[in-house]
Amino acid sequence: MTAVEIAVQDLAGVRTALEEGADRIELCIALDLGGLTPSIGLVEAAVAAAAEARVTDFVHVLVRPRGGGFVYDEGELAVIERDIRAVFSAGADGVVVGAAHADGTLDETAIARFGEASDGMTVTVHRVIDAAPDTVEALRPLGGLGVTRVLSSGGAADCRAGAPVLERMRTAGAGAVQIMAGGGVRVDDIALLVAAGVDAVHLSARGRTDRGGASGPGGGAAGFDVTDRALVRAAVDAARAAQG
Repeated sequence: MTAVEIAVQDLAGVRTALEEGADRIELCIALDLGGLTPSIGLVEAAVAAAAEARVTDFVHVLVRPRGGGFVYDEGELAVIERDIRAVFSAGADGVVVGAAHADGTLDETAIARFGEASDGMTVTVHRVIDAAPDTVEALRPLGGLGVTRVLSSGGAADCRAGAPVLERMRTAGAGAVQIMAGGGVRVDDIALLVAAGVDAVHLSARGRTDRGGASGPGGGAAGFDVTDRALVRAAVDAARAAQG
């Protein structure tokens, strides 16, 4: 069964994903920056919403302290570990993490540290893997580091272009590490990705609203992203249809 994961940035998005049948969420903020760590208050609210809906293994939290690349100094690594522990205490089901060296190879030592800090939560490695020199080779050691799944476009600009590599990653993972397709995923792409054998598809299903009023001088752009209910429903329906 190919799961559907929706990246959401607020409690309304959490509830939309629950109501429309998504299998899980990646909870974050600032998707325009590629996603950053959400507040603990939002994590707690998401966990409570999932519990109320009696849905398990639903809240997976992105832990990323800043925008830009994934080469972190020791202070940043320590913050990530602290955030992972805080997310665990808030009741999340999993974390989404990653770190790299300057040459693009995965920082396996850091990823192992994140796994230890997760204290049994599911660990997903995010699209840092797509910056690696060889995406398939980068995947191979992750199962031994306690990683459950990776989020990847197959090293391509989007999953459509990366589908052949995603299929190779699925073979290389040999069931030890799940492959979740993410990066420019459209509803029309889901059948192709299911056929490539991925374990899950990931999309943000974003719309835009002007609700909330003007931000005022120096306050930034008006409006904000929202989770589009129709897109979530269409993605879930497409994944189910592609699997017969």
